[in-house]
Formats: sequence, structure tokens, C-alpha cells
Amino acid sequence: MGQGGEPRRERRRDGELGAAVARAQEGDEDAFAVAYRIVQPGLLGFLRGLVGDDAEDVASDAWLEIARDLGRFRGDGAGFRGWTATIARHRALDHLRRQRVRPRGTTLEQDVLDLPGPLSTYDQALESLTTEHALALVRRLPRDQAEAVLLRVVVGLDGPAAARVLGKRPGAVRTAAHRGLKRLARELGEAPDTV
Repeated sequence: MGQGGEPRRERRRDGELGAAVARAQEGDEDAFAVAYRIVQPGLLGFLRGLVGDDAEDVASDAWLEIARDLGRFRGDGAGFRGWTATIARHRALDHLRRQRVRPRGTTLEQDVLDLPGPLSTYDQALESLTTEHALALVRRLPRDQAEAVLLRVVVGLDGPAAARVLGKRPGAVRTAAHRGLKRLARELGEAPDTV
């Protein structure tokens, strides 16, 4: 495990992502496709937690902005994931303002919730749920906790990166994620029929 609980596999994946982004900034379309394949599952899961069935449309809008502004991005693979999550969150909030509805959810792809490495108790609880049930539980959390959990678990951002996306202090995001995961674990304890 690395600093902040980030698994070694995630750091390796961020290295691959950073290299792909650098090549994409030089005009390599295949490298952009690699970056998209690495980032899109987590980004789509995050958006599904915010806008439900409209996640793919919002993701498309976000990727148009990401492609347009790619030359302005400065940073590594982890930074790129945070940058794309920020753009996606802004597009989701714009969408929600236009729709004037609270976020609603649908199911996440199962692979979005597959968590790498040695799992904590909270991670094991999340992994044991069906995807649909997990998202239903996350939707019941207060919004700050839901966003923190989605960014940390689904998108895979560390505390400081998630804080930048949300415009909050890292400690506040870590606290919100911890409280959200603790509440999810408590709710799981009350639902013994869950697999």
C-alpha cells in the first residue's frame, strides 16, 4: 500500500495514464484512446452517482471539454484523473441545474466497484453488495458524503485530489468519506439478507 492507502496497482495505472496523456497532448489519438479507457469507467460511475441515467450524456459533454482543453492540462496521471473528475462534476452540476432535480441513480457496472489490493472492512462490505444495492445505499448518504465516497472509491482519487474536485479541505473530504463508509457499513449490518 502506498501513502494514503493508494494501492501499488493504482500508482502503476497512473504512470501508464500520465504517459498516455503526455503523448495525447502531442497529438497521438491512440494515446488519447488509452487515457479514455483508463479514466472512463470510474468517471462514468461517479457521474451515475450524481445524475443517474443521464451519466453517459454528461460524460460525453465532459469528454468534449477534456479533449478541447487537453493542451492546458499540466500534471501526472493521478492529476489527470482529478482534472477530469472536476470537469465531469461541473458538467453534472450544470445538468442538474438545468433539470432542477436531485441526483438520482441507476446501476453501476460491476467492474467499477471492483476494488484492488488488500481490502479494509469497509471495502469488503462495499465489494460484497450488488452494484445496484450499493448505489442505492450511497444515494441515501448526505451529498457531501456520497460525493466523497464516489470520488475515493469509484474514481480512485486520494484525499487531496478529491478535495480539489469538491473545492474543500482534504481533511473535510477524508472525514466525509469516512463517515459515509461507516454509515454504509452500519446499514449493511442492519441488512443481513444482503450478499
